[in-house]
Amino acid sequence: MTFDLYRRVRATPDPETAHAMWRETRDAMFGEHPASPLLDEDARDFEALPVPDYDPEWRFRVRIEDAEPQAMDVETGTDGTVHFDRLGIVRLPGIGTLDVWSHGGYAGGLFVPVKDASAGRARGTYGGGRYLLDTIKGADLGGDDGELVLDFNFAYNPSCAYDPAWACPLAPPGNTVAVPIPVGEQYDF
Repeated sequence: MTFDLYRRVRATPDPETAHAMWRETRDAMFGEHPASPLLDEDARDFEALPVPDYDPEWRFRVRIEDAEPQAMDVETGTDGTVHFDRLGIVRLPGIGTLDVWSHGGYAGGLFVPVKDASAGRARGTYGGGRYLLDTIKGADLGGDDGELVLDFNFAYNPSCAYDPAWACPLAPPGNTVAVPIPVGEQYDF
């Protein structure tokens, strides 16, 4: 379902229209799908995820630049230890740099989490950070000519934000930025 959602998002030329579809589909997935990460008590009152309206100022096309190699192992509980290697960094004007990770596990792929200055604060974002790009799950906005599309409007919380039974890779120091990012899925549970 997630792969199909992002396929439709990539096929929609207007990012604002794609974002509206993304919001609607994610709300339906959270509210109706049997694998929703919502706890039973949260699912009963669920109406919609807290996602602000689309803001084009938070969409970037970036190139991955070389960076000193790093490795990160994350204990997930369900999948055991998941290995990541830093592939490089991306520079985002007005925000800073983010590490781009290559997933060394079962499906490979790219992973870009982000933790902003509002993480863990009231009316802010999830304390462990959000995901911008996770190609393992199909959460990929595309790109071409060696560029990635990173659009913070599509940033979403990992499943562990809703259910402590999940153990998720969280944003490491190289994916922490000093500015608040007021778009994408917020956290008010």
